[in-house]
Amino acid sequence: MSIVAAFMVPHPPLIVPAVGRGSEEQVRKTIESYNEVADEIAKIKPETIIISSPHATMYSDYFHISPGRKASGSFASFGASQVKFTEEYDSELVDTISRIASAEAFPAGTLGEREKELDHGTMVPLFFIRKKYSNFKIVRIGLSGFPLTDHYRLGQMINEAVEKTGRRAVYVASGDLSHKLQDYGPYGFSPEGPEYDKRIMDVCSKGAFGEMFNFDENFCDKAAECGHRSFVMMAGALDGKELEIRELSHEDVTGVGYGICTFKVKCNLDGTPVLNEERRFLDIYLKSEKDKIISKRSESDIYVKLARLSLETYLMNGKTISVEEGLHELSLNGEVDSDSADVTRLKSERAGAFVSIHEHGMLRGCIGTILPVQSSLAEEIIENAISASTRDPRFDPITTSEIPYLDINVDVLSEPEPIHSRDELDVKRYGVIVSCGSRRGLLLPDLEGVDTVDEQVSIAMKKGGIRESDDYQLERFEVVRHV
Repeated sequence: MSIVAAFMVPHPPLIVPAVGRGSEEQVRKTIESYNEVADEIAKIKPETIIISSPHATMYSDYFHISPGRKASGSFASFGASQVKFTEEYDSELVDTISRIASAEAFPAGTLGEREKELDHGTMVPLFFIRKKYSNFKIVRIGLSGFPLTDHYRLGQMINEAVEKTGRRAVYVASGDLSHKLQDYGPYGFSPEGPEYDKRIMDVCSKGAFGEMFNFDENFCDKAAECGHRSFVMMAGALDGKELEIRELSHEDVTGVGYGICTFKVKCNLDGTPVLNEERRFLDIYLKSEKDKIISKRSESDIYVKLARLSLETYLMNGKTISVEEGLHELSLNGEVDSDSADVTRLKSERAGAFVSIHEHGMLRGCIGTILPVQSSLAEEIIENAISASTRDPRFDPITTSEIPYLDINVDVLSEPEPIHSRDELDVKRYGVIVSCGSRRGLLLPDLEGVDTVDEQVSIAMKKGGIRESDDYQLERFEVVRHV
């Protein structure tokens, strides 16, 4: 068997009558739609229900799958301790998912359990399902800080494990939409909120899951959504399958978006899923990304080309190129003019430089120098490209398999100058350095998602471990950004 259906559902505790105490009536359409979902699951009679929840154990660098035989939980923290659950885990399916992930060196498994009790992102769906159907086990999976592509990939592994174990399973993607839809909502209003809800409901109602990869991380943050990664993981579990899709409801009366859609897998006469290669959304997306990088690479200037050559040579051969080797190879390949002013500057001038690496829209590494430490700007770029790809403490070292998807920028810094107040800063023009004794935090200018000077300074202070109450100094600098 395999995953035969999937459901996109919200998880507001107030929808449980013992919690809402009458206030749940304001989302009556969501309740009715939830009951439809429960009816569909009861008809399917799955052996296992797989639930991905934003409120299960979550790590930035690992997908946690709840271990053990069973787990309990209640709505006690929401004033309804009488609403309780004890759920049995499908340990065989959990072990199979973990083995598949391990075989592919993919960071998912049962390590690092922090919250053994069931979370409300899991219990709200179960509250409705258990009213209609009870003969099942569950698998509970948390999200991570990894890119959307990795969430989709884990969904594919989940489906592979379901097929290997022969389970008849359904997937429940638990997640609210934007939390910033109304001024009176718990998180206020942001224009990105309604836009997110409109876009995600359009994508899911059409089953156009490939468009989920196009939701920018900063946009999602400003919309304050919590379910997007859960929905992407569900999409991966349905990879390549023809679907019968229904949008049941979307409400935003509480200031938080609640969307419900159902996805039933179409089957052949022998019960096997109807497959469609045009629904291999991750493969399609990765090819598109690779093509974009190839195109951008040809248009990059010499600074970025030198950084990329340094990075690739080190990752593939473990070798640090010299300035002359790097510029000579780029010249031989027809990528640079060896007599250009830029080549002269790279070899003769000194300056601080940052190399930033992004993959699938997310930062993958960024290392730089405020003041020059090498004998030339070219050498500065060569060394910082290697450091950004292998020594950024926030990330694992980049692997050779990632090279086709890396987007590289180089920022060349002017010499920092002291300033007396934030009034002398411009978030688009100047980067900022905040110093207090030996502590120092830096932030480059014109970064996506950093819109004000106060945000810029605050982030730089956090990076340097500097508090607002400390006696700190400000410096500013300009950059020339090479892409």
